[in-house]
Amino acid sequence: MGRNGADIKDLIKLCEGHKIYIQTHNIPDPDAIASAFGLQELLKRFGIQSTICYDGDIDKLSSSKMLEMFGIEMFADDDIVSEMNPEDYIICVDSQKNAGNITDLPGDEVAAIDHHPTTAKNADVEYQYKDVRLLGACSTIIADYYRDLNITPSTDVATALLYGIKIDTLQFSRGVSSEDIIAFGMLNPIVDVVKMGKLEMNNLEFNDLKAYGAAIENIKVFDYFGFTHIPFSCPDAMIAIVADFILSLIEIEVAVIYCDRPDGLKLSVRSERDDINAGEVMAKALEGIGNGGGHATMAGGRIPATNLPMLGDHKDDILIERFMKAMGMKF
Repeated sequence: MGRNGADIKDLIKLCEGHKIYIQTHNIPDPDAIASAFGLQELLKRFGIQSTICYDGDIDKLSSSKMLEMFGIEMFADDDIVSEMNPEDYIICVDSQKNAGNITDLPGDEVAAIDHHPTTAKNADVEYQYKDVRLLGACSTIIADYYRDLNITPSTDVATALLYGIKIDTLQFSRGVSSEDIIAFGMLNPIVDVVKMGKLEMNNLEFNDLKAYGAAIENIKVFDYFGFTHIPFSCPDAMIAIVADFILSLIEIEVAVIYCDRPDGLKLSVRSERDDINAGEVMAKALEGIGNGGGHATMAGGRIPATNLPMLGDHKDDILIERFMKAMGMKF
């Protein structure tokens, strides 16, 4: 049974006799993909078939490699929404309904499995099954289900789950809990080391270098706070990777980065300070102009194009001021 009292047996019983969709957050990353895949394979052990769906793009080389390597079938929302009925069951994985990063589909969101905190925006959503634990990765929760049921995951599932944990915890250096370590101990002896090696190598594309270059060129540092932007569109995963890169600088303990997109701005925050919660800072800084949130150490956010006029002609200065005030720094 999960630490919060959720029991995977209850979810299995809930799914019996229903058409099941496993929905990840939009633009799924390796942890979301691994979690959905692991859950799908687990449900199969009990004769329950399911369809994995998502909105947005599979926009990072590492994510695309996972789908190909493990034969994972994921369907874009546009491809399945016409066949979905209101009585179909949806399990939200690595997200929660109304979290701002998951599209509302016609089905009934009966369950949520997530490692992000429930916020005021989605605290009133009621599920028939809810397992939300503040862990390093959602994949850890899925691994825990296998352990609770005394089921050994397949080599592919174990490899995918461990890779998801490694990515979301930055190789076990960020937001790691004891449960993440236990999951590592369970999964590591089962993984396909050749496939894991292929996943962990050559995950940068040539165009990614431009994002690094732009972030380095535009960085501004204020005490422990580093702020930069990428003046062109790039994938969510790339923005997060560059944010981690900026945070790796000795002088920086909080990193904020955004990139310009046709539909607005995409932002990412990283914090290694105990007194600065990245999710809270993101939400406070974007209040009235956008939305966002996340963990204590990492968060994401968006400002829609319709709200960009509110930033005026000097959006960097306005955003810097907003984030510094959200952190209690003098501007």
